[in-house]
Amino acid sequence: MNVLVDGAAIEVEPGTTVLEAIRACGGDVPTLCFDERLAPFGACRVCLVSIDGKPATSCTTPCRDGMAVATRDPHAQRIAANVVELVLSELPGPPQPDTELAAVARRLGVDTVRWRGATHEERHDDRHPYLAFRHELCISCGRCVRACDEIQGAFALTATGRGFDANVAAGIDGGFLESSCVSCGACAATCPTGAIAEVSSA
Repeated sequence: MNVLVDGAAIEVEPGTTVLEAIRACGGDVPTLCFDERLAPFGACRVCLVSIDGKPATSCTTPCRDGMAVATRDPHAQRIAANVVELVLSELPGPPQPDTELAAVARRLGVDTVRWRGATHEERHDDRHPYLAFRHELCISCGRCVRACDEIQGAFALTATGRGFDANVAAGIDGGFLESSCVSCGACAATCPTGAIAEVSSA
């Protein structure tokens, strides 16, 4: 199949996603819920591009012959920036500069938050010797839950709540120590906000 990415023709195999085609051309778009080790999820809408003139998620959309993709479409980028701004508006403070969330915000030009309402209260779980969980930094991207399931097969994490109250719990909300966690660190490795982090042994 042949597709156009920002005017450049590329040949792709059936089943190739738009994001894969973009990266094969040497391009890229911001992502937040995407991790190449995991099955595409398409929840965050940050990887939006224009496909034949309409916004669509690049990580879950399969290529089709003759498709035209524009990675710098202003409408798609504006939607993605608004999504990131809304995510930031719920956090108790700005993201740590070295996190993936902060990098995505910088890339989309989101340096201020126009909307301010309720923010998540600090709630730390430091009971595990190797993993720390700062619940207030969770943006419900689902990456930790999917990493635990798809990479490790431990099924120690689960998504909880809805809307503003959405979060992640280990076990039956009893923390990592009371779950089936095997301390592999896959959740911390994929977390884009630092909500789950490995405890330093230093």
